[in-house]
Amino acid sequence: MKTAIVGSNGYIAKFILQRFEKETEIEQILKIDQDTEADMHLNLQEPEKFDYEVLDDIDYLVFTAAVSSPDRCASEFGYCWTINVTGTNYFIREAIKHKCHVLFFSSDAVFGDTPGIVYDEKSVTAATTPYGKMKKAVEDEFKGDAYFKAIRLSYVASAKDRFITYCLECIQNQKSADIFHPFYRNVITASDVADIAVYFAKHWDEYEPAFLNVAGRELVSRIRIADELNRIFHDRLKYTVSMPEDGFFTNRPRITQMESRYLQEYGILKAATFTEKIQKELEGIEL
Repeated sequence: MKTAIVGSNGYIAKFILQRFEKETEIEQILKIDQDTEADMHLNLQEPEKFDYEVLDDIDYLVFTAAVSSPDRCASEFGYCWTINVTGTNYFIREAIKHKCHVLFFSSDAVFGDTPGIVYDEKSVTAATTPYGKMKKAVEDEFKGDAYFKAIRLSYVASAKDRFITYCLECIQNQKSADIFHPFYRNVITASDVADIAVYFAKHWDEYEPAFLNVAGRELVSRIRIADELNRIFHDRLKYTVSMPEDGFFTNRPRITQMESRYLQEYGILKAATFTEKIQKELEGIEL
C-alpha cells in the first residue's frame, strides 16, 4: 500500500509517520507539507500549484494540515478559512479525483456548545466557533463520498502536547504550574490516533459510517491530567488552579463531551481507562 500524509511535520502527523513505518503492508509514505523536510511542497493558499499527478499511485491519504489554534482562527478568520476550508477542499477534491481514500482530521468543535449534551457520530453538527465552523464546512463538502471519511478528535494527549509539555517542564525546573479550570474533554492519546489511522488504511470499506468520534470514555479536566502526572512522577508536579479570563472561552467551550458509537463496535480500539492510557503514553519518559 502507498500512502501520503498532508501536514507531515505536524504534532499528530509525526506519531502517524512513526506508526506507519512499522507497518509492513505500507510500502511508501509520501510526506506533503510546506517545509523543506517534506517530499512534496504544498501551500494551501495556492493548492492549484501542487502537482497532483504524484497522487496517481497513492491508495490512502491522511489529511492533518490545518491552522488549529482556535484563537487564530477567530482573529485571522479570512486567512484561516483560505487554508482550512478553501485550500483544503481544493486539495481533497483533487485527491479524490485521483482515487485516493482521504482520511480527514476534524474536531469535536464541529458540535457546538450545548450544556449537558453528549455528542456521538449521529449528533447534529452545529459549530459555534470559527475553528469548528471551518472543520464542519469540510465535513459537509464531502460527506457521502465513498473516498472520504473524517475522524473528529478530542484533546490528543502525549508527552509532546502543549499542556503536558508545560507540566513536564515545570517538574524539571521545579516551578509551580498554573492550571486553567474548568476545561474538560474526552481525552484521547496520540498513540490511539496513530492506531486509528492504521485501522482505516487496512479496513476502509469495512467501516461504513462517514465519521468517527475519536474520544476517550472519560470526561477529563486539566487538573485530572496533572494528578495523573503526579501519579506517574511521584507527586513532583506542584500546581495552582486558576479561572481563565472570559476571552479564553470565546473560541473554545468549557466542556465538550463526546463519545463514539463505533470505536469498540468495530474493534478499532480496546476499552481502557484514562489512567491506563496516559500511563502507557508516557512510558519511558524520565525526568
